[in-house]
Amino acid sequence: MLATIPNRRAIIDRKSLTLQLEALGNDGGKNAAQDQRNQALALLKAALAHGRETIRTRFEAGESALVTRQSIAYLTDQIIRLAFDFTTGRVYPLPNPTAAERLSVVAVGGYGRGEMAPFSDVDLLFLFPYKQTPWGEQVVEYLLYLFWDMGLKVGHSTRSVEDCLRLAMGDLTIRTALLEMRWIWGDQPLAQQLRTRFAAEVMAKTGPDFIEKKLGERDDRHRRMGDSRYLVEPNIKEGKGGLRDLHTLLWISRYVYGVEDLAALIDLGLLAPDEYKRYNQASEFLWTVRCHLHYLTGRPEERLTFDMQTEIARAMGYADRPGRKDVERFMKRYYLVAKEVGDLTRIFAAALEERHKKKKPLAVLKSKIRRPKTTDGFVVEGGRLDLADPALFEREPVKLLRLFHLAQEQGLDIHPDALRQVSRSLKAINAELRNNAEANRLFVEMLTSKNDPETTLRRLNEAGVFGRFVPDFGRVVAQMQHDMYHVYTVDEHTIRAIGILSRIEAGQLAEEHPLSVKVMPQVVSRRALYVAVLLHDIAKGRGGDHSILGEKVAWKLGPRFGLSDAETETVAWLVRWHLAMSATAFKRDIADPKTVVDFSKLVQSPERLRLLLVLTVADIRAVGPNVWNGWKGQLLRELYYRAEEYLSGGFSVRGREQRVAETKKQVAAQLPDWPAAERNALLKRHYETYWFSNDADTIARHARLMRVADKEKRGLTLETRVDGFRAVTEITLYAPDHPGLFARVAGAIAASGGNIVDAKIFTTTDGMALDTFFIQDMEGKAFDRSDKLAKLSTAIQRTLSGDLRPRLVLGADKPGLPSRTRVFKVAPAVLIDNTASNRHTVVEVNGRDRPGFLYDVTRGLYDLNLSIRSAHIATYGERAVDVFYVQDLTGQKIEDAARLKQIEGHLLKQLTVAEHKSGDLKAADKPGAGRPAAKATTRKDAA
Repeated sequence: MLATIPNRRAIIDRKSLTLQLEALGNDGGKNAAQDQRNQALALLKAALAHGRETIRTRFEAGESALVTRQSIAYLTDQIIRLAFDFTTGRVYPLPNPTAAERLSVVAVGGYGRGEMAPFSDVDLLFLFPYKQTPWGEQVVEYLLYLFWDMGLKVGHSTRSVEDCLRLAMGDLTIRTALLEMRWIWGDQPLAQQLRTRFAAEVMAKTGPDFIEKKLGERDDRHRRMGDSRYLVEPNIKEGKGGLRDLHTLLWISRYVYGVEDLAALIDLGLLAPDEYKRYNQASEFLWTVRCHLHYLTGRPEERLTFDMQTEIARAMGYADRPGRKDVERFMKRYYLVAKEVGDLTRIFAAALEERHKKKKPLAVLKSKIRRPKTTDGFVVEGGRLDLADPALFEREPVKLLRLFHLAQEQGLDIHPDALRQVSRSLKAINAELRNNAEANRLFVEMLTSKNDPETTLRRLNEAGVFGRFVPDFGRVVAQMQHDMYHVYTVDEHTIRAIGILSRIEAGQLAEEHPLSVKVMPQVVSRRALYVAVLLHDIAKGRGGDHSILGEKVAWKLGPRFGLSDAETETVAWLVRWHLAMSATAFKRDIADPKTVVDFSKLVQSPERLRLLLVLTVADIRAVGPNVWNGWKGQLLRELYYRAEEYLSGGFSVRGREQRVAETKKQVAAQLPDWPAAERNALLKRHYETYWFSNDADTIARHARLMRVADKEKRGLTLETRVDGFRAVTEITLYAPDHPGLFARVAGAIAASGGNIVDAKIFTTTDGMALDTFFIQDMEGKAFDRSDKLAKLSTAIQRTLSGDLRPRLVLGADKPGLPSRTRVFKVAPAVLIDNTASNRHTVVEVNGRDRPGFLYDVTRGLYDLNLSIRSAHIATYGERAVDVFYVQDLTGQKIEDAARLKQIEGHLLKQLTVAEHKSGDLKAADKPGAGRPAAKATTRKDAA
């Protein structure tokens, strides 16, 4: 599509510049040629800068991206023409050129299309009739240096017509570049000769081959770029649903049908008018984003990074709405456009592939003899499902669901013509169809099918049927959350979670999730579980607690889906409490009996426990590729087993004292070679909490470690154990206890590049610290390299001896998150809960994750004379959530209101000062600056 560029002379006045170049003097002196070049370069460089600034000013004032990209190409054309005329007219004039001394400057690639982003490369072909001549070499070299000195990023090739044709036959990239060739200046008949011969000798002979290879190239590119259009930092050019997908559609159309504009495909019956309109709208949006991205970064940046998302959202006029930030609204629009691009390119490219795919003669004959199979109004041909009658959906709208149901049932692809008919029939999905019992039966059967429900749901979503049939789901289509935790949009996350649930049920994830796979066959409410996974995030973006709002949606949709009252109640409960298990496992001390009792009372039944476990695993796994790890799995399994014991009566029957007695008996049995007096001394050396919080194997291992250390009179003993399955490294520390020990060790671990994910803190009756730290590396894996472990041990020893000060080391380091993620601001919050434990005060601290965060918090607790008994550390993208079970120095909970207020205030001050030093907190995000310093409500962490 060509645009009218307004007031072109305001961008560049070639006539005026030509006169100025012609007026440049040449006194014949020693440096005359260089002086003349310098003057010409200055003129052209100034004209280029002026033109670029004019185009940018117009764009930022509201000029369309279409006009902008064509204006940049127009400016570049004029600069090249002026430079060419100056070079061939003043520097290397040729009064009587031979037949070989002809030169044509041809634009190829995106520049050939006449589309350029602000920092696009200038792709040029210097075309000669035969092989290169000395004059031609001089001209090309002079021009290239002139262009480079002007600041143009030129990609070039110097070839004859024969070279171009020969290379194009064997190289798809060259063939694609020549497809978009456009004469700029020089010998125009020569450029036309190449165009004519390229069409006749290359394009005419390789149409089906070009389609096949171009579609294959597209698929390879998608895989290379992440194979999803819902990445949190998408590449708007090369990514799935980006500009390159639109280019692929255009390339194939030009190659096969010789069209310059896709509008011509309407007359050919390959593109409907509304589809052409959608193509242009998607192209304009993506180009607008790309131009903003280039201008804001000052470079050819194609990745829509977190910081740029915020800037571009504002530049494009998006504003906050209740429950949704401006950047979230902008990115929703981006994902919807990417989906639109996917719809257009998939249907169109598949239709072209179908019409031009290569067939062997025998296959053609068989296809004419064999009659297509007809099923329920659909025909099956070549493994694809199509409509027997284009008016089928108009007569029977329920067949819109039946199409996808049948494809899933029989393992068929859906014909592109059928998908196009689906797109044209979406208005048939109305209230009547949504309440149709048969339509809802088909939908729930697809959702709960054992035959790859993920693929079917994604097909429904891509086709637009899912959001129309379930409008509540339609509200979360393409909805992202602007943080570093959630990798996918809500709809993509939900569909992936269904896929993971299906794989758990099929036993395909037994190695990663052994407990979930084990309990899944015991699940009675299978259908309710699948519906709950579908609805667990259905109410996100509505400006409230999505769990509570989602529960209401579940009560509404359950009966419509044909669920019984009992099933609907189960679904509603699961949606309401789908975060409860992860919040308890990751942020509470599972060894504390009250944690288990409170959680079990919420769950109420073994069936709900099984359902909640599997839902939790599927939910977390679907957040992103690096969110799940073995440690989270271990915490969930431990909570499950303890809750299962409680719900079966075992937990309550066997009291705390009896459990401690049994553990002591088991430990004594594991130490048969110890003298009785030594065993008895061990049993008296630990407080009751230690015996209740550890199993017999762990206690026996600790006993042996302590025995050796005491015998050798060590001041500090460290033992490391790597657990690959749980993805953690367990560090056991045995040393004389003293105030601030935890904070120092936390600082040493942070300074060594480790992350503490959990800690158990015990003091023996004779004043020795026996602490266990569970740590991971920055990627959420076990800290297992021998050199790293050696460095860690040295750092702990040096810290405890006073030779190493962690704050100095951490202060010298850069923040652990990339600079582009600084756009995410997390105001510090301190939440104090005195009901979660009978013996401890639970302090939860939220803030922006960074190296040293845990160290700063534990230093604050030390300053407050609080003893840490256990710590549970979690990160959700950029947000750190650290939970501590603390007591005062007398071993009691903190009950005094003034003291609790002091704890809250001191920790907030500690974090605010530390984050200012690290540059992570802006004034607007400080506690008290337009928002409460601390919140009294529990934060709702989404998995």
